[in-house]
Amino acid sequence: MTSGQWAAPGRVNLIGEHTDYTDGFVLPLALPQRAVATASTRDDGLLRIASEQEPETVETEVAKLAPGAVEGWASYVAGVVWSLREAGHEVGGMDLTIDGNVPLGAGLSSSAALECATALAAVDLYALTIERPTLARIAQRAENDFVCVPCGIMDQSASLLCAEDNLLFLDTRDLSTEQVPFKLAAESLALLVIDTKAPHALVDGEYAARRRTCEEATAVLGLPALRDVTDLDAALAALDDEIMRKRVRHVVTENARVLETVDLLRAGRVRDIGPLMTASHESLRTDFEVTVPELDVAVEAALAAGAYGARMTGGGFGGCVIALIDASADSDVLAAVTRAYGERGFTAPTSFVATASAGAHRLA
Repeated sequence: MTSGQWAAPGRVNLIGEHTDYTDGFVLPLALPQRAVATASTRDDGLLRIASEQEPETVETEVAKLAPGAVEGWASYVAGVVWSLREAGHEVGGMDLTIDGNVPLGAGLSSSAALECATALAAVDLYALTIERPTLARIAQRAENDFVCVPCGIMDQSASLLCAEDNLLFLDTRDLSTEQVPFKLAAESLALLVIDTKAPHALVDGEYAARRRTCEEATAVLGLPALRDVTDLDAALAALDDEIMRKRVRHVVTENARVLETVDLLRAGRVRDIGPLMTASHESLRTDFEVTVPELDVAVEAALAAGAYGARMTGGGFGGCVIALIDASADSDVLAAVTRAYGERGFTAPTSFVATASAGAHRLA
């Protein structure tokens, strides 16, 4: 094989935010929106990266790839090639043209979709044998060490491992997974994704600061990870810093909410997960402090319009809100959020109904 086309989806996380870098539990689904890489091999050792959405074409030598060698959007592509080679895999020159419809800057993991489409292309073109959980780790390293974003493993795992009509229940400590059925149409329900249009950016240090605080708290408590807290009150009492206590309380209670959500879904009690989604948002607002007014207003308006539950999804500081609603209520919920935004002078939101879709795969 010397050429082909590969697609990898964006994702939303139903619940379990800011727990994937603390050995915690997450519950994402893959979106129909995806990044597409059209790729072919080259025999001159060059990596040539183009995009249907960007005017620039980036060209560099594969052998000279190193963190900092490529910047901007193309660094997510180049970083995957670098990470594969760092892991000992023989990857040579390639031409890649990127296209896709995962909204950029909306917290729907457009970067992970780009990484995973590139990773699959390289694996197929160079006949590599890599299990998908391992490939997710390789893609994560690209973002951590090449792009220098300290993300966890959730986004890449969701893009590579999700299955149609299922949520991916992922234990980020041992990477064990379970496909949890999530067929909302059978329950006359829908998951509405509301793009708040508030810019979503994680490289500005806020995400990294919260991760660092969680790691510091873990060290103070003398535990392998915050998921190992068995007595929350005692753990909080052992911490002197109020910010640290807030961050720990969020992570510990969020892990518990993921486990409870999975139990409810296994029992077929889909509507009952709504309050857990809302509690997650409240914790992200007050304890983790990663929401912004656009996110909070969207959640409040969606709930007032009849949503069973609503919460921000993604790293925070902008991006999207998800709402569990009756299948016939999507227009009404969006209208309610739009009215609330108009009253506050916010940019009008947009929305779409998310369906649990398949993970990354070859198209042609």
